[in-house]
Amino acid sequence: MTIIGKQIRMERIMDRSTGRTIIVPMDHGVTVGPIAGVSDIKNAVATVAEGGANAIVEHKGMVGAGHRKGGSDIGLIVHLSASTSLSPYPHSKTLVCSVEEAIKLGADAVSIHVNIGDNQEKEMLNDFGKVAAEARTWGIPLMAMVYPRGEKIKDEYDVSVVRHAARVGCEMGADIVKVSYTGSAETFREVTEGSTVPVVIAGGAKMDSDRDILEMLKGAVKAGGAGASIGRNVFQHKAPAKMLKAMSKIVFENKTVEDALEILK
Repeated sequence: MTIIGKQIRMERIMDRSTGRTIIVPMDHGVTVGPIAGVSDIKNAVATVAEGGANAIVEHKGMVGAGHRKGGSDIGLIVHLSASTSLSPYPHSKTLVCSVEEAIKLGADAVSIHVNIGDNQEKEMLNDFGKVAAEARTWGIPLMAMVYPRGEKIKDEYDVSVVRHAARVGCEMGADIVKVSYTGSAETFREVTEGSTVPVVIAGGAKMDSDRDILEMLKGAVKAGGAGASIGRNVFQHKAPAKMLKAMSKIVFENKTVEDALEILK
């Protein structure tokens, strides 16, 4: 029964015909506070729902504040781990919510953030293992955001460490893995080929160019990626709904970057 339940929930956060997805993370408030774009969470959720995003990522306290208000129907991923930029250990994530609590809040999926290479990697992997077991028991999809960050990491976008991060997510039991883009379709293919589950790319810091965002997305999809989990480059865009519609052209219709840019004119 849990396998059937997981399949049903996966279809709430991923497009059933393409197996791809566009997720908009909105969990930034814990990390950096109420930044532009998500300070009014109700409006932010409604806007990305209008744009056609498959799902959003929120911390538990924001679910009642904005999710599915005003008729916005969108998949809900509840984020289970956190840290703040004010901490002396900002890359050390700790569990702040359980799988069971997320289900009680109406989650379609849960997510966890792990920074491999960090001094607290051992604790984060331990949490990852426990969450994966709970998610399997409850039949709820788990997205793992896995980034290589720490003293031994010289370049967190290098393909050798990004593909390692993606493989960690698979090996630990994630159903979707979120990693950074490596800069080209050729190198990112090494990441997707080493993964046994769908791989989505992070958006990173706010970019200045729409073309840069869409070319990154096109490269990821061309390399076998399953879409994106992009926050600031969506909710801080001057027209978030239009940006999502442009991204959808690439992710779900395999259109060119030029086709997608037409939406933004």
